[in-house]
Amino acid sequence: MIRSDKVRALFAAPYLSWAVIFIVVPLLMVFWYGFTDGAGRLSLANIAIITRPEYLKSLGLSMALSLVSTLLCLLIAYPLCLILTEKKTGRAAVIVLLFILPMWMNTLLRTMAWQTILEKTGILNTILRFLHLPSIYIINKPQAIVIGMVYNFLPYMVLPLYNALAKIDDSVIHAAHDLGADRRQTFLRVVLPLSVPGIVSGVTMVFIPALTTFVISQMLGGNKILLIGNIIEQEFTQAYDWNLGSGLSIILMIFIILNMVIEAALDRAPEK
Repeated sequence: MIRSDKVRALFAAPYLSWAVIFIVVPLLMVFWYGFTDGAGRLSLANIAIITRPEYLKSLGLSMALSLVSTLLCLLIAYPLCLILTEKKTGRAAVIVLLFILPMWMNTLLRTMAWQTILEKTGILNTILRFLHLPSIYIINKPQAIVIGMVYNFLPYMVLPLYNALAKIDDSVIHAAHDLGADRRQTFLRVVLPLSVPGIVSGVTMVFIPALTTFVISQMLGGNKILLIGNIIEQEFTQAYDWNLGSGLSIILMIFIILNMVIEAALDRAPEK
C-alpha cells in the first residue's frame, strides 16, 4: 500500500509547483531587480530613493488613505455585524450575501461605476441639481479615493467580523447579564475582546490591498493623486525601470510585513 505521507505529497505537488512558479520566482525576481542597477551590479539606490520628498509624500499619502479607509470599514462593518448576529440565520445570510455580491464583479467595473457617480456631471450631482442643492465636486480628490477603497474593501471587513461575532455563544452574553453587567459593560468586557481576532483579520484584509492599490487611485484620482502603488505601476509599465519599481515594491513589502507583525502582536495580547 502507498504510505499516507506519500499520498499527501502527491496531492500537494500541483500546489507546490504553482506556488514556486507564481509566488517564489516572481519574489526572487523583485529582490534581484530591487538590489541591482541597470548593469546588474549590487546597489541600494533603488531602496534609498524612497527618501526623496516626492516618494515620501506618495508613501505617506498611501498610508494615510489606507488607515482612513480601514477605520471607516471597521466603523461601518462592526455595528452591521452586531445587528446581523441578532437576526435569524436566514435573514443574516441574505444580507451578508448582498455585501459579497459586488465582489463577483470585476474591481475595474465597480470603480468605473463610482467614477460615473462622482464625476462633475455624474449621477450624484444630477440628483443634487434636480433637488436644487449645491453640487459636490470630490472626483480626482482624496475623498473619492477613500470612497472607492471603502466600497471595494468593505466585504473583506464584514466577513471575518461576522464570523467572529457569530461564534460568540449566547450563553456567555446571558451569563454576563446575570452577573449584573449592563449592555455597555457586556460589549466592552465580553463581546469586544472575543471579536478581536475578527477585527485583526478584517484590518489586515482591508489595509494591505488599500495600501497597494493603484487602479482605484488612478481612476478616481484622475492621475492627479499619485499613491505609491501608482508610482510602482508607472515604473514597470511606462518608464520600464524594473529596478526602481522593484526597489519601491520591496519598501512596500516591508511596511506590509510590519503591519502584519503589529496586528499579530495585538491578536495575542488578550491571551496574556
